[in-house]
Amino acid sequence: MRERLEYASAWILLKFLGSLPRTVARGIGVIVAHCLFYIRPPLQRAAEFNLRLAFPELPERARREILKRMVRNLGWMAAEFARLPRYKRNNIEQTMILDGFENFAAAERGGKGVLFLTGHMGAWELGPFAHALWGRPIHFFVRPIDNARVDALVNRYRCASGNRPIKKNESARAALRILHDGGVIGVLSDQNTVPEEAVFADFFGIPAATSSGIARLARRTGAAVVPAYSYWDPQIRKYRLRYEPALELIPSDDEQSDIRNYSARFNQVIEDYVRRFPDQWLWVHRRWKTRPVSESAIYPDEQREFAKPTRGN
Repeated sequence: MRERLEYASAWILLKFLGSLPRTVARGIGVIVAHCLFYIRPPLQRAAEFNLRLAFPELPERARREILKRMVRNLGWMAAEFARLPRYKRNNIEQTMILDGFENFAAAERGGKGVLFLTGHMGAWELGPFAHALWGRPIHFFVRPIDNARVDALVNRYRCASGNRPIKKNESARAALRILHDGGVIGVLSDQNTVPEEAVFADFFGIPAATSSGIARLARRTGAAVVPAYSYWDPQIRKYRLRYEPALELIPSDDEQSDIRNYSARFNQVIEDYVRRFPDQWLWVHRRWKTRPVSESAIYPDEQREFAKPTRGN
């Protein structure tokens, strides 16, 4: 019964927001986002704590303003997500424009595939959708939603422009095949990782459990790693989808050292974005939850979760 109610609620919200004029849908999305944020104290506590960790020099008032704009951004993105089936090649530029597409095109010409290094930034659902409309579809890694029916509904919207998810149980084999064929894979690389998959790399000067997957794929295949992120530009009142030049990654004879160095580089790229656009990142996620074996828990209201000592950490 609970799963059916969750699915019905998600379906109604998406259909409702998607049927409204864009400005109205974004306004309602903001109201919904504020309501959900303020009735969920754990989300508030995590966001406030994360901001104090990342920007200890900021006054409390400035951090509150960042969180207020973050919630607004989430509401806007909810509305944009509901409208995804309405976006086509001939109207997407009313909502999002490209910056630096030549950087992606140059990386694609390398012929070894492209890995988009990105995260929960700006309109992170709209960016890949728009990319598929301008160029060609991409594949993406994504954590499945616990409710299978809601997961299928969300993926139906995500894939309306031709993008395709990579199933977790065949992710490594599928990713190698896609890159071998010169394809493109998007990777959200800014979340806490389970201990057995973690490589610890600094994020805002604090070791963070970081997925080693994109580093391993890049090293094994030679695929280009292109940082790509979106952000709201108030001057033009549209989102910009920015492609940076492919990162220069030079492998050595030490695989584990390369994985650590690549992961550290990727975290720095994302950190640079967050420092530039602090209100565009998802601060509610407990990015520093998993700790190295020698460290205590960071979040005061959580049980300690440690990584097991493994080679390369």
